[in-house]
Amino acid sequence: MSNKTFLTDDFLLYSPTAKQLYNDYAKYQPIIDYHCHLSPKDIAEDRQFENITQIWIEGDHYKWRAMRAYGIEEKYITGNASDYEKFQKWAETVPNALRNPLYHWTHLELKNYFGIDKLLNPDTAEEIYIEASALLQKPEFSVKNLLRKMNVQMIGTTDDPIDDLDYHREIQNQEFDILVLPSFRPDKAVNIEKKKEFNSWVVDLEKASKIKINDYHDFINAVKKRHDFFHEMGCRISDHGMETFYAEEYSDEEIVAIFNKTRNNIDLLLPEIAKFKSALLFELALMDNEKGWTQQFHVGAIRNNNSKMLEKIGTDQGYDSIGDLNNAEKMSKFFDKLNSCNGLTKTIVYNLNPSDNEMFAAMIANFNEGPIKGKMQYGAAWWFLDQKDGIQKQLDVLSNFGLLPLFIGMLTDSRSFLSFPRHDYFRRILCNILGEEMEKGELPNDINFIGNTISNICYKNALTYFTLPNYVNKI
Repeated sequence: MSNKTFLTDDFLLYSPTAKQLYNDYAKYQPIIDYHCHLSPKDIAEDRQFENITQIWIEGDHYKWRAMRAYGIEEKYITGNASDYEKFQKWAETVPNALRNPLYHWTHLELKNYFGIDKLLNPDTAEEIYIEASALLQKPEFSVKNLLRKMNVQMIGTTDDPIDDLDYHREIQNQEFDILVLPSFRPDKAVNIEKKKEFNSWVVDLEKASKIKINDYHDFINAVKKRHDFFHEMGCRISDHGMETFYAEEYSDEEIVAIFNKTRNNIDLLLPEIAKFKSALLFELALMDNEKGWTQQFHVGAIRNNNSKMLEKIGTDQGYDSIGDLNNAEKMSKFFDKLNSCNGLTKTIVYNLNPSDNEMFAAMIANFNEGPIKGKMQYGAAWWFLDQKDGIQKQLDVLSNFGLLPLFIGMLTDSRSFLSFPRHDYFRRILCNILGEEMEKGELPNDINFIGNTISNICYKNALTYFTLPNYVNKI
């Protein structure tokens, strides 16, 4: 098996114009990663990982799904096998990931972080494991320095409303030169159908808010108090992970009764669940609008499909998938209700089902309005779609239904500190698309005009789109 790398400086750049656009306008732009799942604790403590398995394979359900497809036993994935054994099994899987984005990402990450320009396979596994793990012991490979190495300027983590944000406070006190801000992710407040988890979360919310929750209005007040606290801590972005939108008609009396039923451990009917979600999502959106936040909606995942493995190893283990629920009418009603009461803030919407691409992009464009440029954003290709084909399709749909020059660009949506080459991956694809169309005569042959558009998409648009806290002067 050849160990010769396929990565060159011109990777994914298929024309002289694409190469010029990338090298002059995209390559060196700082990274604003406004949505990820990185650990604030690891950043605050400037964690030094012991080996490449811990930083690269642990928690990465993309890799886990590929390993399971290749027939790797679970003990080498989430089980008790040694870190080296898990790495070996990943190395066995990689050659079979041809044309899967993992193949590109794996080798980009080895090269960009560690300078390892070899193909990962069973023959090179031991050598790469030793070399990368040794580098991770050096101070320049601590978490903070890995972020600096990738020219990261801002990170938006994903945080539960009941989180004390102590690690965010610690990062702020350290005056770290990269901005790390919390994001408000209230899924556990919305998911009332998970009765046991919901009631447990309400108890924790009482403690965090110091508000006794006797009814739905107390509940809203407690959530609002945590929303206020997050704002004080620099949060300017919320996020929701939902299978679909909710926009049912309801009365205050109905929501109060539904909340009480759940608190009394009485099962809810499906229409009651939909009404509660509709009410709470509306209230949360109003809170975001009041503070000038940006709200994000990640829509379309069906989670925990494998009940046997859910019971065995828990959630977020790589058993989620693409859903096919209808969203158009509910999305329209939800945004229209907010817009009609002047309660619609800046919004980013991501779809997971590619058959929804055009519908999502067309629907959100109904609610753009001045003076905000690109108020409603058709979000970057997400999760199962953040590969070459998915990125190209997202950019095509965005261009056809909106204004590409106003796009706020890519994000990692990752739990790995080695995932930032995904921004470079996106930038190369973007430059190749526009460079090719320039050479075909489909776009003006104006390198500065197109180049500045690319710079804006890669960095500057996100910088101006998000309303960062007043104390921020790092960016």
